[in-house]
Amino acid sequence: MSEPKPKPPRKPPRPVSREWMFRAAAHYLERYASTQAHLGRVLERKVMRRCRERGEDPAAHADLVAETVAKFVELKLIDDRQFAEGRLATLRRRGASKRQTAMKLAEKGVDRETVAAVMEADETDEAAAARALAKRRRLGPHRLRERSERRDRDVAALMRAGFSFRDAASAIDGDGGDDPDAA
Repeated sequence: MSEPKPKPPRKPPRPVSREWMFRAAAHYLERYASTQAHLGRVLERKVMRRCRERGEDPAAHADLVAETVAKFVELKLIDDRQFAEGRLATLRRRGASKRQTAMKLAEKGVDRETVAAVMEADETDEAAAARALAKRRRLGPHRLRERSERRDRDVAALMRAGFSFRDAASAIDGDGGDDPDAA
């Protein structure tokens, strides 16, 4: 049996340039909503990968990353407040607690003042969010069998998701309707 031919060495990627960075950021923003901080982290990882393959120092391109992020802010393609409002609505609709939502927004690089302002404007009831999570995860009244045997586990799951005991217990002990007075 003949030995497999070794693959030819890979050609090093082109150097990091302003145009490449702009295209990389635009491509990322076409697919995902982002904050300034998160886009900066994504671009830093791309630069780090490319510089590692070329044997260059990625720190030399830190100003270019910041300049590219600033350009997208100037073009109004990145708006942290708008991102936070949209992400908050999505998370709350899916059943995330206020605490968990604030953590996820901070994770994406939204500053504390923006998080506080957006959370203050949120009109979603914590109990409604707990019911939505219970429905999505099939807990409590949405469980097909063994509901009473698993009550404590279901309440604990909602509490780990950031809900108070009162909201978690009412969502689990309710009848599964979306009416807040039904629980």
